Amino acid sequence: MTPERLSAWRIFPRLLITLYGISFWRTTEWFMSLPDPTNAQSAFVSVVVGAGAAWFGLYVGGTKHATVKVENKS
Repeated sequence: MTPERLSAWRIFPRLLITLYGISFWRTTEWFMSLPDPTNAQSAFVSVVVGAGAAWFGLYVGGTKHATVKVENKS
């Protein structure tokens, strides 16, 4: 697999956003199952959600880098 294909398919950003989605889901399940959540636990969930919002903003707002293909004409 060439670097150009990896860049075009955006495999790593998609993998990371998928892993974040799973961790967000699991954190939400954990928090909702707590009988009496503390302030520290609420703050932890807020940090997870805030990090996801920041990551998603970077993922969506990112631009593709133009690639230049150099051909050998000799």
